[in-house]
Amino acid sequence: MTQSPAPLPPPELRRHLREAASLTHDQVAERVGVARETVRAWESGRTTPRGRRREAYAELLASLTGADMVTNTQEAARPPQVTARLNNDPHHPETLEIPEPPEAPEASEVQEVPEAPGAPGAPGGGPTGTTLTPAQAFDALYAFCAPALVRQAYLLSGRRELARESVERAFQAAWQRWPEVAVDRDPAGWVRATAYEYALSPWHRFRPRYRHPEPPPSDAADRALLDVLLTLPTPYRRTLLLYDGVGLDLPETAAETEASTPAAANRLLHAREAVAARLPELASPPALHRRLAEVASAERLRAAEPTAVRAGSEQRARFWTRAAIAFTVAIIGATALTVRTAPTRYEPAVPPGETVQGVPPRSAPGTLSDAELDLRAKLRSGIRHGPQRLIPLAE
Repeated sequence: MTQSPAPLPPPELRRHLREAASLTHDQVAERVGVARETVRAWESGRTTPRGRRREAYAELLASLTGADMVTNTQEAARPPQVTARLNNDPHHPETLEIPEPPEAPEASEVQEVPEAPGAPGAPGGGPTGTTLTPAQAFDALYAFCAPALVRQAYLLSGRRELARESVERAFQAAWQRWPEVAVDRDPAGWVRATAYEYALSPWHRFRPRYRHPEPPPSDAADRALLDVLLTLPTPYRRTLLLYDGVGLDLPETAAETEASTPAAANRLLHAREAVAARLPELASPPALHRRLAEVASAERLRAAEPTAVRAGSEQRARFWTRAAIAFTVAIIGATALTVRTAPTRYEPAVPPGETVQGVPPRSAPGTLSDAELDLRAKLRSGIRHGPQRLIPLAE
């Protein structure tokens, strides 16, 4: 008889139980025997534990539930507000963690705090409550994600200006679609995927300022690693950076690269083999992860201010809105001009020519008769040549 799997609470309740017990992802991962990223995936709902791990995780959550820390399951499972916070783990400097604190309103229900002394948005004030305005939430996400994303985009493209531009464009798109991004399960992943797509776009090669390469890193080891990364195919480079650089697990890497898990695993293996073939000292994943972080941190890449990014996003939105309005007005004007100058009645076309009866056809000239031949000979014999023809004859 097949044993049914251990029941698990919803993902939101799992996170609520862990936070109510003041446990971190590392502590839960140590008790269950998995990695920290796996616990994050279980709490976000992206993956589901199976086998012995499911039983251990279910027992841990049951013990937390029995401590009488949750009195109303429906209220505890209410979707909380998502806020951004940077994970300062030295082993994963590029990893961004998005915890969701309980008892906070949804991002779609966040209202602006009135500008009062000491309130968010007021001069000299700061966020005193859990409610954030959209601009404050965006600025917080940008402050924690942008520096790491600029370094990651530099490893992808090998260009400093393109890395900064990619991150700015990604956050501008996020600000334009902020109601959608704010309620996303992983806002940092949304922005990261957009920045990667822009940085790896093949159309940059046609831009004049990107036709010439930028100065390489000053360190020889950094130059060697960056050259190896740029020689990898684009999907391999992106998979290697997400897994060994950012620290995502394989299912998350496959989902972000829009590939299956076996395909992502094959790309990762081939990328590691290509790096190890040219740099044998980076054959181990920990050494490769450390070198990627060192190369990315060696360059002084600074992102723009969040206020400037939001202003640029709004300016770009106004420009395209006005361009669309102008194009629509031009179409309406052309249509009105066509209607005004078009004929109001039907004018038949000119009919083809018709044959006129009763007129004899013109005949071509035939051979000369005898009289015409004699006349021609007489005329030719009467013509004089030379100066004599100009002398008049006396009669």
